[in-house]
Amino acid sequence: MGKVAVTTTVVCAAAACAVAVLVVRHRMRSSGRWSRVAAVIKEFEERAATPIGKLRQVADAMTVEMHAGLASEGGSKLKMLISYVDNLPTGDETGLFYALDLGGTNFRVLRVQLGGKEKRVVKQEFEEVSIPPHLMVGGSDELFDFIASALAKFVAAEGDDFHLPIGRQRELGFTFSFPVGEDVVAELTRAMERQGLDMRVSALVNDTIGTLAGGRYFDHDVVAAVILGTGTNAAYVERAHAIPKWHGLLPKSGEMVSASSSNMVINMEWGNFRSSHLPLTDYDQALDAASLNPGEQIFEKLMSGMYLGEILRRVLLKLATETALFGDTVPPKLETPFILRTPAMSSIHHDNSPDLKVVGTKLKELLGIPNTSLKTRKVVVQICDIVAKRGARLAAAGIVGILKKIGRDAPPKDGSKLPKTVIAMDGGLYEHYTIFSDCLQSTLKEMLGPEASTSIVIKLANDGSGIGASLLAASHSQYLELEES
Repeated sequence: MGKVAVTTTVVCAAAACAVAVLVVRHRMRSSGRWSRVAAVIKEFEERAATPIGKLRQVADAMTVEMHAGLASEGGSKLKMLISYVDNLPTGDETGLFYALDLGGTNFRVLRVQLGGKEKRVVKQEFEEVSIPPHLMVGGSDELFDFIASALAKFVAAEGDDFHLPIGRQRELGFTFSFPVGEDVVAELTRAMERQGLDMRVSALVNDTIGTLAGGRYFDHDVVAAVILGTGTNAAYVERAHAIPKWHGLLPKSGEMVSASSSNMVINMEWGNFRSSHLPLTDYDQALDAASLNPGEQIFEKLMSGMYLGEILRRVLLKLATETALFGDTVPPKLETPFILRTPAMSSIHHDNSPDLKVVGTKLKELLGIPNTSLKTRKVVVQICDIVAKRGARLAAAGIVGILKKIGRDAPPKDGSKLPKTVIAMDGGLYEHYTIFSDCLQSTLKEMLGPEASTSIVIKLANDGSGIGASLLAASHSQYLELEES
C-alpha cells in the first residue's frame, strides 16, 4: 500500500511540474508576444510623430508651395486654381436663386429666397436625388438630361413663398467637385434647354468654395474654408496682386474678370500637398503604392476620412501577422482593403466603457475576431489614437500655412491687434470624429500661441456648399448692375 502511495505522489508531482512548465512557457510566449506588439507600436509611433517643430516645418512648406502655385501653372504640387469668384456674398443679396450640388452617387437641388441684410435667408427648400447606377458609367448627355429633368420638376413645384421678378431668368449656382475635361456648364445648359427650362448657370464652384461663400454670407470675418470629410481641400481669399500667374484671364463663362479686382478666391486643391517634412510611414507608402493615384494626394491620404480607417487596418494586419495579436491565425477579413471605414474607427476610438465593449463588438462584427482580451482592445484604441491625431495635427499645420500666407498667423509688428479670422469648416470627419476635431483645435492653439489663437475661430458650416452655391449665383447675378443703377 505504501508503494502505491509513493508512486501516486511521484506521478502527481511530475504532472504538477509539467503543468508548471507549460504555464511558464505560455507566460514567456505571451510576454514575448506583447514585447513584439510594443516594438511594432513604438516604431509606428516614432515614424508618425508630429512634434511641434515638425508641424512648423509643414506649415512653412505649405506657405512656400502656395507662393509657387500662385506664381505659375505647374509651379507646385498645389494647383492653386483661380476660381474667378471675385464677388463673395455680402448679405445684401435679394431674390430667388437655385443651387445644384452634384456629389458622388446623388445630387441635391436647392432654392433660396434672399431678403437682403435684414431678412437674410427668408426661405429655403431642397430635394436629394439618387443617380441611377447605369447613368454613372454612361455618356454625359444621359446624366445631364436626368439632372436637368429633376431640376425642371423641382422648379415646377416652386411655391408662392418664392418670388421671381417678371421678365427675369432663374439663376443657378452649380457645385461640381470633380476635375473634368469638358465644360460642365455648357453640358448642363444644353440639357436644361432640351427640358425647356429657362435657367442660367451664373456660378460654377466646388464644394470648398461653396462652403467659403456660405460662411462669408453669415460671417464677414470668414477668410478661408476647409473640407475634412471623405476627402479634403481648402480655399481662401487672396489679394489679386499676390497672384502673378493671373493676368485677367477669361473664365469659362466667357465673362471678363478684371485684374483690377482686389480679391480672388483660390481653390488650393491642398490634398495634393507634398513635403519631405510629412511624417510618412511604411504603411502610408504601401497604401499610396496600392492606390489608383500613386504619388498623388499624399496630404489627403494622411488625414481624410477615406484613408484613416485603412491606415488602421494596415497596422493591425502587421500586428496580426508578426505578433499574433489576434491569435495564431491572421483573421481573413483583416486582409481586405478598406474593410475598416473611418466611422467604425471613430466608434472604436470614442469607446469609454471600462471593458472597451464597443471595440470588442466592432472587431467581431467587422473583422470576425471574437473574444478579444482587454489588453488587445487597448492596443487597437492606441493605434486609432496615433492615426487620428497625426491627421488632425497635420490639418492644423495646413491651416497655419494658409494663415501665414495671408498674414494672419501672428499679431502685426506695429503692436495692433490681430483681426478676427474665421475658418469655415465642413465635412463629416471634422463634424463627427470629436477626438480628431478637438485635437485639431488644440494643435492650432499650440502652434499659434495664446495671443494669436484668440483671434482665430473655426466655425462648423453645416452643408455650407449647397447654400453657398445659391449665394454665389446671387453675388454673380446678371441683374446686379440693374439693381445698383
